Amino acid sequence: MATANKNLSAYDKTTIPNAKDLRFGIVVSEWNEAITEGLYEGAMEALLDCGAKEENIIRWNVPGSFELPFGAKKMIETKPVDAVIAIGSVIQGETKHFDFVCSATAQGIMDLNVRTKVPVIFCVLTDNNMQQAIDRSGGKHGNKGAEAAIAAIKMASLG
Repeated sequence: MATANKNLSAYDKTTIPNAKDLRFGIVVSEWNEAITEGLYEGAMEALLDCGAKEENIIRWNVPGSFELPFGAKKMIETKPVDAVIAIGSVIQGETKHFDFVCSATAQGIMDLNVRTKVPVIFCVLTDNNMQQAIDRSGGKHGNKGAEAAIAAIKMASLG
């Protein structure tokens, strides 16, 4: 496994553009809330650490990961944001529901990146079990929310 015993969320702040003048939207799935809240906290910490102002960060909640693309789309249409981070967690169950939700969510977020001028960052964990999700939302592999925040800053800063 590529992430075995690695914290992938470390970043060199000197290589990240200053986010002080950028506006961010964060759309958070309420499903698997313990995981998505950890991802949100990681994203917020990284944004603030890189200079973003708390008043320039908007949070919206949606019921589940499947609803993330619509929430991101509405945010882009109604709020002056430079990037949106879509945070969710889908954990494999006994049915194919996992496959459909993961595929549709990824496709929806990709479509927004192609169709709008605002980057939408995919921060949706698609894990086989709860432990993998815990490990990636502030556990032994770091916090994918922090990684998404760094990606959002970089994408919003593109010239």
